[in-house]
Amino acid sequence: QVQLVESGGGLVQAGGSLRLSCAASGDTFSSYAMGWFRQVPGKEREFVAGISRSGGSAFYADSVKGRFTISRDNSKNVVYLQMNSLKPEDTAGYYCAARFSIYSANYYIQNSEYNHWGQGTQVTVSS
Repeated sequence: QVQLVESGGGLVQAGGSLRLSCAASGDTFSSYAMGWFRQVPGKEREFVAGISRSGGSAFYADSVKGRFTISRDNSKNVVYLQMNSLKPEDTAGYYCAARFSIYSANYYIQNSEYNHWGQGTQVTVSS
């Protein structure tokens, strides 16, 4: 079992940047594909970005493509989400997710494909 703890959220002005981190513990981090999701109250959790076990493959939601970058450091057991050019509509709780995978190059984009979640970190973008 892997445990996930997010950090790095906060309040930022539109156009600014934040970097979220998700620290993993309890299992072999490099065995897990990782993802970032976000959720606002009253709406379903939505996919933001996913990265393969190796870090060699990644995929982004259209809404963040070109602005957000997902990366991972398997030596430190951490996955990051660099968020640039933030917009008020990026305001949400951001959640890190993990899925054990035997495929080193696969990423996953559905909520249901992940079975480990962090507690979330709030990102608020002011206009």
